[in-house]
Amino acid sequence: MYPVFSITVRGIFRDRVFHGIILASLLFLFIPSISTLSMRQVTELSVTLSLSLISFVLLLLAVFLGGTSVWRDMERRYTFSVAGLPITRRDYLLGKFAGVAGFILLTALLLGMAACVVVWYASSIYAPFRPVVWSTLFMAILFDALKYVLLVAVSFFFSTISTSFFLPVFGTISLFLAGGATQQVFDYVNSPAAAQISPFVRKGASFLYYVLPNFSAFDLKVNAVYSIDLSLRGLFLTAAYFAVYTVIILALASALFARRELK
Repeated sequence: MYPVFSITVRGIFRDRVFHGIILASLLFLFIPSISTLSMRQVTELSVTLSLSLISFVLLLLAVFLGGTSVWRDMERRYTFSVAGLPITRRDYLLGKFAGVAGFILLTALLLGMAACVVVWYASSIYAPFRPVVWSTLFMAILFDALKYVLLVAVSFFFSTISTSFFLPVFGTISLFLAGGATQQVFDYVNSPAAAQISPFVRKGASFLYYVLPNFSAFDLKVNAVYSIDLSLRGLFLTAAYFAVYTVIILALASALFARRELK
């Protein structure tokens, strides 16, 4: 599995994706100036913009690297060479996933360091009403990265059942949007305000809530912006949810890929 991981990471650097990320990180230079537009919440706005920029970059990486990684190898017939190597299809798929996931985590680390510099600079010039809790900011970046690693696993699952890049890319985007809204929909249909909703709709919403990935659980932006204490129990449950869901998705993807006929 490690050779596939290494080849995948080198391939990402060869495609100059990393150079694009460096260019995108230059946008951090403009965040302090933009934050000054908020006369009373300069530091809070700098945290918001920094986390939003990190999330946007990681989303692009998760969708396009995760959605096209396997498809591109199959299109170029690289996967045919797997049959002649002492490596199983499962190890190949997991190696590809580990390479993309590792690149996303590395990107989150570098962009997170840039975000910390920006927030420190903004807070040193304009004293915030609440002191910045750096551990909370770090956890917000970490769990945001885990969210997109989970999204990569979903895109790999779509890649194992599709012969083109349309389903992995657009299916991943659609599931990301749906997974970000399941918590709000579930809370609404089970609230007194939705008493008129039919039981069938309520059960359908509950089914989707438990089946689709709950990406909103990884969002700690509000805690980081307003220095709200984090719940250790909530962090542990979210991390466990990430691990279990990712393992299940990758197990299904590996089983489907092992039975897929390569043409």
